[in-house]
Amino acid sequence: MSFFGNLSTLFGNQSSTRQPGNNLQKKPVLRKDKNKRSHRPKGQDSKKATQAQQAQNLEQINREAVAKAREIVVEAKAEALTIRSKAENESRELAKKAEQAQRNLEKQLDRVEVKLDWISQREENLTEQRDSIQKLKVEVEDQKTKVIKKLEEASKLTTDEAKNILFERLESKLSTEMAQFIRQKEEEAEADADDKVKEILIDAMKHGATDYVSEYTVSVVQLPSEDTKGKIIGKSGRNINAFERRTGVDVDLDMSPTEVRLSCFDPVRREIARISLEKLIKDGRIQPTRIEEIIDKVEKDIAKITLEAGKQLCHDIGIYNLPIELMRMVGKFKYRFSYGQNLIAHTLEETKIGIKIAHELDLDVRVVKLGCLLHDIGKVSDEVEGSHVELGIKIAKKFGMSQDVIDCIAQHHEDEPFSGPEQMAVYIADAISGARPGARYENHEEYIQRLQKLEEIAMSYKEVKQAYAIQAGREIRVLLEPEISKDSDVKVLGMKIRDEIKESVTYPGTVTVTVIRELRGHEVAK
Repeated sequence: MSFFGNLSTLFGNQSSTRQPGNNLQKKPVLRKDKNKRSHRPKGQDSKKATQAQQAQNLEQINREAVAKAREIVVEAKAEALTIRSKAENESRELAKKAEQAQRNLEKQLDRVEVKLDWISQREENLTEQRDSIQKLKVEVEDQKTKVIKKLEEASKLTTDEAKNILFERLESKLSTEMAQFIRQKEEEAEADADDKVKEILIDAMKHGATDYVSEYTVSVVQLPSEDTKGKIIGKSGRNINAFERRTGVDVDLDMSPTEVRLSCFDPVRREIARISLEKLIKDGRIQPTRIEEIIDKVEKDIAKITLEAGKQLCHDIGIYNLPIELMRMVGKFKYRFSYGQNLIAHTLEETKIGIKIAHELDLDVRVVKLGCLLHDIGKVSDEVEGSHVELGIKIAKKFGMSQDVIDCIAQHHEDEPFSGPEQMAVYIADAISGARPGARYENHEEYIQRLQKLEEIAMSYKEVKQAYAIQAGREIRVLLEPEISKDSDVKVLGMKIRDEIKESVTYPGTVTVTVIRELRGHEVAK
């Protein structure tokens, strides 16, 4: 900074000096003869003296500037030498650090080599020890055989004969204690006989029951004429777009000329859309503003209807003091169907069966009641991710249900092992209500298509030998060709098939993908 400061000082002085006397740098040209100098006025002589003095001053300033410039150059050279020496010192320090790092790295490599040598030596020692242990085992077995042979020769008894004699003596010695032990076990068996009978009876009833899956997600609205479709669509599709956006359902107008299909996984939304569309068709004024008004009104009506339905169902079952929000969710059963069977009717029927079983077997009736009432509560959950069993467990925990009731929900499809007779009773009552003749119907065409689709997805991979959809489409077993597949393909293919099923198949509940790879050898000796 001193170098540039000196430069600025130098040039600043020169500029300030030159500004007032720029005209002094030009020397005047005197062309008159010396003889005429005596005739000049005094004013001209003084002016000439002043100019000469200014020229001397300027020359003095120039000399000082040159000296200052030399000083600046000297200082610049000194600073350059300082910077250079500093850079050389830094480079030497860096070289020392690099050299030290290299030495440290070499030391670490030496340690690694020593450790590797130690490991290899240890492996050799372990191998030698393993061989020596194996030899000792063989020697011990030989010694054991020799000792047993000597004992047999000395006692003139075989090993089995000596064992029988020993047991006979032990039995005679412990006969009293054995009798007491047997008497104690008999008393415990008598005390547990009732519980054992209940478990046996429940187990027998369980194996006589069946299971089911859910559900239809489509409602159909009849149209008075084919022209009504044009009103529903509206100009540039504004009416149908407003209706779908407001209700959250998909409207399909291509089913038939006089029918409209409403599709949605939420049964309450689907019911609101169905009633709203029917009212709009009767009203005739199908436009976005009117659509909003009708849907708002139907939503309020449905909320009241579902709450009343939930209260009525809880009253019929004999359960009171449930949270209002939970009763409102139970009331959504009114608009939920499983293979044509209404969930309110199914829940009421199942609960009556469960209560009867609980009374007959002296079980906890309240746990069975709540388990039967809430076992399918996950089917009306607002969440989409997860099976109705998983969603039902979340809802039960949210409203503070006891663990016994949560277990009833978790185990009513045998997703978990039964934790008690109450949970088994809920499972049996649920299966009986769904399996009785006339309770439900099934679209066999869609059912077969779903099974075929599951098998086609699995068979699309070259490593797959065969695939079978089982348990009503809730599980698919995939057998791999062992010659063209690896063990790692079991996990990878399972994940791929699972993801493809999620994307391309509509299914109730969950689908379990089981991938099996087995290599067998079969030879016949003749």
